[in-house]
Amino acid sequence: MNGVAETVASGGLLLAILIAFAAGLLSFLSPCVLPLAPGYLSFVTGLTGAEIAEGGVERRSRVLLGSILFVLGFSVLFVSYGVLFGGLGSLLLEYQERITRGLGLLVIILGLVFMGVIPGLQREWRMHRVPSFTLWGAPVLGILFGLGWTPCIGPTLTVVQTLAFTEASAARGALLSFVYCLGLGLPFIALGLAFRYAAGTLKWFRNHSELIMRIGGAMLVLVGLLLVTGIWNDITIWMRTLVPGFETPL
Repeated sequence: MNGVAETVASGGLLLAILIAFAAGLLSFLSPCVLPLAPGYLSFVTGLTGAEIAEGGVERRSRVLLGSILFVLGFSVLFVSYGVLFGGLGSLLLEYQERITRGLGLLVIILGLVFMGVIPGLQREWRMHRVPSFTLWGAPVLGILFGLGWTPCIGPTLTVVQTLAFTEASAARGALLSFVYCLGLGLPFIALGLAFRYAAGTLKWFRNHSELIMRIGGAMLVLVGLLLVTGIWNDITIWMRTLVPGFETPL
């Protein structure tokens, strides 16, 4: 356990974990996910919004199970992305610096798109017809969500997979993607459990979606700049010195 704790706290991994969680939360708050979250809760539970808000032990249990299964579905998909990019990073160590700078440039462009600075590219690409599912079909719907919404949440997902690539480890890539899924998935679960009280909060986020997108886009641009300039690697080396005698087990 000590080795795992040192791994998480060392190098740039801890910073990358924080960024991955923030990126997942930003994805949930984006205009192409947040407005549809109540609808997805209805699809995965088979309950109407009024029934979810009404609560009750049986309904709360159904909402909890359905939302967890839904989150598990897209988590499997996104974690597999992390394994792929982390593994590629370990295979391409010789070219990692140049590839990282290229990916950093892509992150900057996508951050500007996320902010709405580049006209015509900020679109809500997604499936417009969502099939009905039973409770046990929730993981399938989660996978479809991950596939259908990947272009929409692409800017935030790209920064996480770029960080996974820089970690040059399939295990670390999986960890970063898992943390991203926590940032995206926990609000889904919390929304279901507190649906009765969430209307005002959802309205506030919708009314301030432009500000959220601009702040989030600026965060992505900043990370992209750190990657392009090589400062990210410098930060990683500096943080690694904070854990003397560290050896990477992952």
